[in-house]
Parts: sequence; structure tokens; C-alpha cells
Amino acid sequence: MSERIFNFSAGPAVMPESVLREAQEALWSLDGTGIGVMEHSHRGSAFKAVLAQTEDACRRLAGIPDNYRVLFLQGGASSQFFTIPMNFLQAGDTADYVVTGSWSKKAVDQAKRYGNVHVAGTSEDRNFCYIPSDLDWSSKSRYTHFTSNNTIFGTEWAKEPEVPGDSPLICDMSSDIFSRPIDVKRYGMIYAGAQKNLGPSGVTLVIIRDDLVSDAALDIPEMLQYRTHAENDSCYNTPPTFGIYVMGRVFHWIEQQGGLKAIAQLNQEKADILYDFLDESVLFKPTADKDSRSLMNITFVTGKADLDAKFIATAKAAGLDGLKGHRSVGGMRASVYNAFPKAGVERLVELMRDFEAKQGEAKQGEAKQG
Repeated sequence: MSERIFNFSAGPAVMPESVLREAQEALWSLDGTGIGVMEHSHRGSAFKAVLAQTEDACRRLAGIPDNYRVLFLQGGASSQFFTIPMNFLQAGDTADYVVTGSWSKKAVDQAKRYGNVHVAGTSEDRNFCYIPSDLDWSSKSRYTHFTSNNTIFGTEWAKEPEVPGDSPLICDMSSDIFSRPIDVKRYGMIYAGAQKNLGPSGVTLVIIRDDLVSDAALDIPEMLQYRTHAENDSCYNTPPTFGIYVMGRVFHWIEQQGGLKAIAQLNQEKADILYDFLDESVLFKPTADKDSRSLMNITFVTGKADLDAKFIATAKAAGLDGLKGHRSVGGMRASVYNAFPKAGVERLVELMRDFEAKQGEAKQGEAKQG
């Protein structure tokens, strides 16, 4: 197949087509060097230029202040689940966590290995279909952790929680980072796996305030200390060079679209198209509460597993792939990250309307035969 189709995968996910074309060229020869980007030494001038350009673009996009470090790490966001408490939690310390899905639950499990965890709020009572508003903070929290967007359950924080001023706010933004403007100054640390909104799998972006870097633990392995990577410009060991290159091109692409404000408007428009249809549909229903809906991962069901499977197969045959929902929710999940085209959402709604109409006709036919 030479033609590209609409990819609704939750991750690794769709990337800007212009970036894919640039990466094709860079794989053969980076900036006319005659050496591909994956072949360049991370100590050489060519890659050092890539690294500097990527960090500069990241800082411009998010307005990252000078007292924050930008790190490009490996191990995915899941490795941060234990790296964070290893650096910041000592025996007897307490950290606040808000649990809104599978990934935040895993983060809690890892943190419990190193200190006390206080769950300040959770939506597990209704299978994580909402963002909790009734939050109970501990009196002396070493830090406060939350996950901004919940890929599996289709919920998203409209804004960050209000936390006690002396508790650094740490956020896993893996599935909605740079999908909207962000006030970095409100956070002590932000981290995100690249494979949804930033680039390919294999690189993790960490934005961390200087005081957290310097105050972190010293009695843990060097590779797990944030100071190690901050002091070595993410090159203490060989970094994920190709992923960093592609991430830099994605940052550049976002700037070309008009920056985070323009991307946020486009993401709202895309989500509105699908949610507006779901709200009027008699067959398809969204699974997340209206005030907690994600703009990145839109989850919906028909209420019948066999009908869900039939629609997923119909969509795939029509060139709309990756719509099968996670087993925790079932049904369908349309992941419409920054690079996902608006035309793909419109095509999905068109297909859903047609599928719904045919199901209605089938029911009428069955009723007449009865």
C-alpha cells in the first residue's frame, strides 16, 4: 500500500507528514553532511547542533524560563514513575497523588516503594470516567503528582489542580503535552513520552526546575539522578539521537501552525466535531463525563461488544485504523493528537452516521419480519 490512511492509534501515533519527509532525507544525509542522523556521533558537532536547536524550539514553544532544565531521556514515562520518588522521597516523606487512570495508579505503586503516598483524589469508583474535583491534600507533601490526560479512559484535566504553594507540582503529560498553552512556572516538573504528540517512541521529555535538580537524592545510581543528565546536557550516555532529531522537527512544525494557542484551537475544533455527533447519536455514546472529556482520546461505545467489533472492522476496511478501545473501557477510542488531520475526524463521523443509519434500517427490517 502506497497511500496513507487515517491512523487513530493511541501511540505510537500519527506524526506530521512533512516531518516524516524531513526524517526520510535526514536518515540518508543530515544537513548535507553525507552521514545519516542515526549514524552521527552524539559527541559530534552535527548532532550537538540538532540537540541545541531542539531544546531552543522546545523553550520557545512553551515559554520555558531559564531556571528550568530541558532533558531528553530514555525509558519512557513509566521509568519516571520510580525515578521521581527515588530523587525526591526519603523515608518518612509523603507525596500527594491524584489517581485518574491506569498510569497514575502505576505511578502510585512505584512511589510506595520509597515513601508514603497520600491519594488526594481518585475517580476509580466509576472506572475513571471523570476528573475528581473533591481533593484532599496532605499537610506536608514533598510533591504533588497528577496525570493531565488519561489515554485509556478518555478524560483530561481542563487545568492543573490548585495545590499547596510549598508542594512542587509534577505532571505526567505524555498524551496531551503541547496540545495547548502551558504555564510552566506553575510546575516543578513536567514529563512526557514522545510517542503521542512529540515524535517517535524512545525519547522522554523532562522539564524540571533547577531547585529540584539540586535538592534531589545523591545516594541513588548516577543514571537515575536528574542532576547527572542536567550537568551533561542529556549526553551522559548515548541519548536517543534520532528521536531527539524528530522531536525538534515536530516542535518546528507546531511553530509553523501558529504555536500552542493555534494548535489548541485546532484540537478543540476536531474534538467538537466528534463529540457533537456523539451527543446526538442514538447508537454511539461517549464514556467520559462531559466536563472531563479529553480532546486527545475520545472514547465511545455502542453498548454491545459485537456491534463495537463490527464497526471497528467496517472502519478499518474504509481506511480508518486504530479505533479499537482499550479492554478497560471497551468500544472505540479515537486518538486525535496534534498531527491528526481534521479531515480524518470528519470522515469518521461520516462513517458513523452511515453505520448508525444502516443499523436502524436493519432493526426496522427485523421488526417487520416479526
